[in-house]
Amino acid sequence: MADLRVLLMGKTRIFASFDVDHDPDLYERLVAEAGEAGLGITVSGRSEPFTAAVEWSERSRARICEAERVLVICGEYTDASAGVAAELRIAQEERKPYLLLWGRRDLMCTKPAGAKASEGMYTWTSPILQEQFALMGRVEQREAAASGMKRGGPVPLGSSRPTP
Repeated sequence: MADLRVLLMGKTRIFASFDVDHDPDLYERLVAEAGEAGLGITVSGRSEPFTAAVEWSERSRARICEAERVLVICGEYTDASAGVAAELRIAQEERKPYLLLWGRRDLMCTKPAGAKASEGMYTWTSPILQEQFALMGRVEQREAAASGMKRGGPVPLGSSRPTP
């Protein structure tokens, strides 16, 4: 089995979410292709067998929070995977950008429960992954710049805000 922390030249840390019962080979494929294609990612966390225990949720949340982005590898039975659904919900709660990836070319892949109908699944090719990661980075930079430009709240009566 490949090392869970894939050290690549890039700095983007991702959490790889996948159906551990049906798609561990897709995770292995991601690890192999990321190294070969130089996607500029480090896998900082990955799915583990789901349990309803609080400990599972806490470990998953910590690993998702450690990552900058979440990559959801979708397979044939992803819609029935409680673990992937829980990881997606955590990513949404933590406001982590995520990408749904079509894992199997020859099969009908399904989105996890909780994915929005408007969200697409992207074809699994190195150029598409690189393009989507770059787009996510630009969106994050734009949002960070916009939040830095927000002015403070209302000025109380009788006081004044300095003019820029």
